Amino acid sequence: MTRIDITPNYSVSGQLLPEDMAALTAAGVTTLINNRPDHEVPPELSSATIRAAAEAAGLTIVDNPVVAQALGADVGRSQRQALDAASGAVHAYCASGMRSAVAWALGEAGRMETDDILAATEKAGFPLGGLRQILTNLNNG
Repeated sequence: MTRIDITPNYSVSGQLLPEDMAALTAAGVTTLINNRPDHEVPPELSSATIRAAAEAAGLTIVDNPVVAQALGADVGRSQRQALDAASGAVHAYCASGMRSAVAWALGEAGRMETDDILAATEKAGFPLGGLRQILTNLNNG
């Protein structure tokens, strides 16, 4: 697992394995967000399997499965709720980290300026300039 920091308290990665939980807790992560739908993974990496491993490691886990066709304000709200409820650092995963970065960006709209959101994701290696208008609309909404 390669963790990519978006902020000091929010990181993303591609698919996690059950054995990755110890490294997450050692890094101070308290909450894990699963942004990957089960239909994309084999049974041994299902949300139930990852949940069992995460909970055994003492992590809180939130399922917020994201499919490209449904990326929008609801996904962002769910991501933000998980972040707001967390007692420490949050790590989100999907196939590559991109959807988890997008979900974070959508969740921060209205709390952070669009340029600041895009700068944070760009610095982390996720150029989300194509979301500028959506983020701006959410900021103004």
